[in-house]
Amino acid sequence: MVRCLDMSNSRFVPPTTLGHRFVMLTMLGAVCFAAACRSTPAAAPVKPVSPDTWAVVDGREISRDDVDKAYRRTQEASQAPSDEEVLTAKLGLLNDMILQDILLSKAAALKLEVPATELDTAYDNARKNIPEDAFAQELTRRNVTPTDMREGLRRELLAQKVIDHEVGAKILVTDQQITDFFNANRSQFNMAEESYHIAQIVVTPVREAQITNRSGDDAATPQAADAKVQMLVERLKAGASFADLAAGYSEDPQSAPRGGDLGFVPVSRLKQAPPQLRDAVLNKAPGSVNIASAGGGHTLIAVLAHELAGQRDLSTPGVRDRITDTLRGRKEQLLRAAYLTSIRSDAVVVNYEARRLVESQSAVPGILPAAPAGGAGK
Repeated sequence: MVRCLDMSNSRFVPPTTLGHRFVMLTMLGAVCFAAACRSTPAAAPVKPVSPDTWAVVDGREISRDDVDKAYRRTQEASQAPSDEEVLTAKLGLLNDMILQDILLSKAAALKLEVPATELDTAYDNARKNIPEDAFAQELTRRNVTPTDMREGLRRELLAQKVIDHEVGAKILVTDQQITDFFNANRSQFNMAEESYHIAQIVVTPVREAQITNRSGDDAATPQAADAKVQMLVERLKAGASFADLAAGYSEDPQSAPRGGDLGFVPVSRLKQAPPQLRDAVLNKAPGSVNIASAGGGHTLIAVLAHELAGQRDLSTPGVRDRITDTLRGRKEQLLRAAYLTSIRSDAVVVNYEARRLVESQSAVPGILPAAPAGGAGK
């Protein structure tokens, strides 16, 4: 299994894993005085919905077909998941799509749009280095059209624009905050040797005992790990923040809460790492993202900076920018989580498919009929 870096003692340790998705608390209360209370009429029955309606968000429907298309976009050819694994993955996607739908509604209110040129760039990046024929075959295999793929990218880009507008554009880092950070962390700017500043997203092929990422996503099989990495790569190509994806999906409990950030790792330590991890960092340009895979697990490694040995101060080129980026990242991560929680709690959401699953108890509705005794089940 690929191992991850534990910067608390600058050594490599095996990854463990994480957290939970969004939890929404709904409080229903009624207060009346005994003398004034009257019996109230029964609530109107809930309007029945089609089995193909998987969720309704502020009156807007998310259908089974919507979820299926999103699932096919991330499904790997090598996968042979069980019915339960398929539905688990789709429920996770549905939860993401509910939040995305809310963000898209915000985009309409803010009059935000994705220019055609920006969408073209994202689409070209998604198929980068893939021959035309191979790309067409892959879309056919997944039963996804180019239009489906472009629409998925458009929605992701538009949702990110809302976050940038409502969160990123409102973050301010002052000169005093930069100075205070430098004085409190002066030792970090004294490089005893050449070092790389890196971040990671860890995906393991086994069920983890501890989940600390924001989404609660946990790949439990090699096939699920492959699909998850593919999804993360596509999200990165579409412009998603590495730190946001790490906080939302990384299965390393130590680094996920801080956006996968591992700080500066000396070259001497990197040379002691497993070859896959070492080669994903050494001699790689800042801004690059590489994948180290072993034993069915994967680690996406982002090279954030590369520094030579020596003492730095605030006048050293790049130091002030690096501190600014760090402080902005911390503030953005906090405010983003607060904003998404806020808009989700303000929305009226009914997740019908999750409700059906709970009510069905042991049955798995909406995938395949139960296999007869002695049947293959597929």
